[in-house]
Amino acid sequence: MGVEYVTVAKKVSKTFGEFKALDNVDLKVRKGEFFGLFGPNGAGKTTLLKILTGQIEQTGGNVKVMGIDTKADPLSVKAEIGIVPEFESPPTFLTGKEYLEFVAHLRKVPDQDTVVKDWLTFFDLVGRENTICKDMSKGMRQKLMLAGAFLHEPPLLFLDEPFINLDPIYQKKLREYLVDYVDRGNTVFMNTHILEIAEKLCTKVVIIYEGKVVASGTMDELRKKAGGDLEKVFMSAVGIEDGA
Repeated sequence: MGVEYVTVAKKVSKTFGEFKALDNVDLKVRKGEFFGLFGPNGAGKTTLLKILTGQIEQTGGNVKVMGIDTKADPLSVKAEIGIVPEFESPPTFLTGKEYLEFVAHLRKVPDQDTVVKDWLTFFDLVGRENTICKDMSKGMRQKLMLAGAFLHEPPLLFLDEPFINLDPIYQKKLREYLVDYVDRGNTVFMNTHILEIAEKLCTKVVIIYEGKVVASGTMDELRKKAGGDLEKVFMSAVGIEDGA
C-alpha cells in the first residue's frame, strides 16, 4: 500500500511583479504527520500556506490538498481543512460567541451549542463570550481564530504562527491539544520561525529561505546532520556560519 499524502506541492512558484516569493518548491505531507514549515521572517512561508489553502493562486507548479487541485477548486479545499492565518482577526462587529456560532453553522457542526460552549471553556472565554471582537485583546482574538479552525475537527489543519499572542499557559495548552490531535490520526501543517516550537512538536520539517527549500527531513535526520543541534542545521541552511 502506498503512502497517503494529504498535501503535495510540485515545482510551486509565485511572483509578485518582479519579486519571486517562491521558487520551485516541492513538498509532501503524509497523513498523520506534524509537519513544520520553518524559516525566518520573509522566507515565503505565509505565501506558500496561502497557496496550499486556496487563498491565492500559484504562478507555476501544481498543488493538491486532500486530493483536490487547489487552483481548480479552492472552495472544496477550504471545506476539507481548518485554517488559522497569521494576522486575520474575527469580524469586528460580532461577539466571540456569535463568531463561533457562525463558523459552526457554516461548517454544519452537529450539536452546535455544546461544541461552541466547549471551545469557549477550553480557551477560558466563558464570561467574555459576549464581548465584541473589536474590543478584545490580541490574545482573545487569537483564541477565537483557533477555536473557529478546530471546532469542526477537520482532518488537516493549516496553522500560520499559531502561538503568537498567546501567553505561556495557553501555548502549553495548545501544544498538548495539537499533539493529541495528531495522535488521533489527523495532520497538522504549521508555519513557524520559532525553533523551540518546531523541535517540540514537529515530526517532519522543511526549511525554506528566500523562497526555496534549503533543507528537509525528520527531526532526527536533521539533528544528525549537526551532531544533534537543530540550530546549526538551520543556520547552515540559510547560509549563516558559526560565529557570523
